[in-house]
Amino acid sequence: MAKNKYYVVWVGAKPGIYSSWPECQAQIKGFPAAKYKGFATLVEAQKAMDNGFKSYISSATKGSTNKGTINSKQNIISNSIAVDAACSGNPGVMEYQGVYTKDSRQLFHQKFPLGTNNIGEFIALVHGISYLQKNKLNIPIYSDSKIAIGWVQKKKCKTKLPDSPKTKALFDMIERAENWLKNNTVQVKILKWDTKNWGEIPADFGRK
Repeated sequence: MAKNKYYVVWVGAKPGIYSSWPECQAQIKGFPAAKYKGFATLVEAQKAMDNGFKSYISSATKGSTNKGTINSKQNIISNSIAVDAACSGNPGVMEYQGVYTKDSRQLFHQKFPLGTNNIGEFIALVHGISYLQKNKLNIPIYSDSKIAIGWVQKKKCKTKLPDSPKTKALFDMIERAENWLKNNTVQVKILKWDTKNWGEIPADFGRK
């Protein structure tokens, strides 16, 4: 997939089109119900901005079918949370977040100086599960990572990233996540986000 060069912020501190992720992030971080998306060209970004968020979502999901089953955003359980991770390089600076699916409101966020995307997806999912159970919220959680879901099911982060002084905080977090899974029964329903038909997961950092 082409790397995004332009970012549309429909709902944020200052709506508009931005040519870098840091500029976009400054408008959406901590902003309730932020709506944004990355695009490969300025033409695509301008069209999406002019048409508005609702029009963009409608056109992106129109006519999406699979073996006779309608796969549109109507299938999404909006009363849920979604998690995702992003990595600048792999390994590189890694961060993850959890958001409320319905309005993209950020619920939690963590950043590490060195990590991998898979590790971030795993920790984000465990963080989300523990968040829901701690707060007694009987709603599902979405992840777009088959690997992370598999690691959670096996209660083990099977990363090949070397354990070093630079990754100590990260590996401490991995150990905490694994121990939580071993000492708690996962009662939360884990759902795979259908990126092909629904677009990027609401917790996406917009860097693809």
